[in-house]
Amino acid sequence: MNINGKHYRTVWVAENGYTVEILDQTKLPFELEVIQLTSMKLAATAIREMWVRGAPLIGVVAAYGMALGMKEDQSDEHLQACYNVLIETRPTAINLKWALDRTFRVIKKTPIEQRQSIAYLLAAEIADEDVKLCESIGEHGLEIIKQIAAKKAVGEPVNILTHCNAGWLATVDWGTAISPIYKAHEAGINVHVWVDETRPRNQGLLTSFELGSHGVPHTLIADNVGGHLMQHGEVDLCIVGTDRTTAKGDVCNKIGTYLKALAAKDNNVPFYVALPSPTIDFTVYDGVKEIPIEQRSGEEQSHVFGIDPDGKRSWVNTAPKGTKCGNYAFDVTPSKYITGLITERGICDATEEALSAMFADLKEPEMA
Repeated sequence: MNINGKHYRTVWVAENGYTVEILDQTKLPFELEVIQLTSMKLAATAIREMWVRGAPLIGVVAAYGMALGMKEDQSDEHLQACYNVLIETRPTAINLKWALDRTFRVIKKTPIEQRQSIAYLLAAEIADEDVKLCESIGEHGLEIIKQIAAKKAVGEPVNILTHCNAGWLATVDWGTAISPIYKAHEAGINVHVWVDETRPRNQGLLTSFELGSHGVPHTLIADNVGGHLMQHGEVDLCIVGTDRTTAKGDVCNKIGTYLKALAAKDNNVPFYVALPSPTIDFTVYDGVKEIPIEQRSGEEQSHVFGIDPDGKRSWVNTAPKGTKCGNYAFDVTPSKYITGLITERGICDATEEALSAMFADLKEPEMA
């Protein structure tokens, strides 16, 4: 998508053919900085430290991390070592394991002298696939927005609430939950987005940055405003992303998503989840009981980044000294609160039967 009129992807290979370049998302929305990943370990750091984030993007960068590893050493031992390092970087999003398993299987079967070139080609293939999946999600989600817009008075916007950042910065391009919004904006539909700030890492600022770059009307709100807006008829639908979707349609997404789903249910607001199929984990059934929830550093909660009056980027403590922080990164929204799942193959109910019917060919994943 575009930043200041220039098209970017979130990850790409440099002109030298092997260095992987990413946008450092810890610097956004204040600074646009490109980081070069020159080793597998640096790719692992990029994922762990959230230089890149978003389930689909994490998977793609992990695939490129395997390619960087094969540039260093093509042996079976190093292949396994690379897999082991990368799989431990983030525990919740399933796209990481999906991409690593797929990459491992292919490289393992490839002659040693070809492993580097095949690994880079495969990572590029996974990246291109992600773009197509996300654009398809946008096209299917557009139909929901069109239906709501058709019932509106002339000039009245479709008000959409989202949570965290599930735009192109969380994928390679287009995004998941934001992709239908881009499609609607391009189609000339009057849309307005309520953007949750999404504490503690304030990833809603990334959504505001994206939408602002594309001229999409939006308003940044505190996380706890959404329920109030729904009570007063100011939200027509919610669309969020997901880092892992279970076999029965539970979704694990950024912390706070569950509360939005509860408020939407109470106020009869449609609550949709946008996801590419690699986010579905058919090996997990009950999301609340089975999905591991990442707990991150308390400093992410007690400190915030911002720009001071002198224009300098500052890391500021907001909590009393010695305060213990509990930084749970995700929560699980049970399927009963979800109106529908927007996938690259269409929209389906958040049920085991609907997911099984739509993705029957994916129910038996190969193991690494």
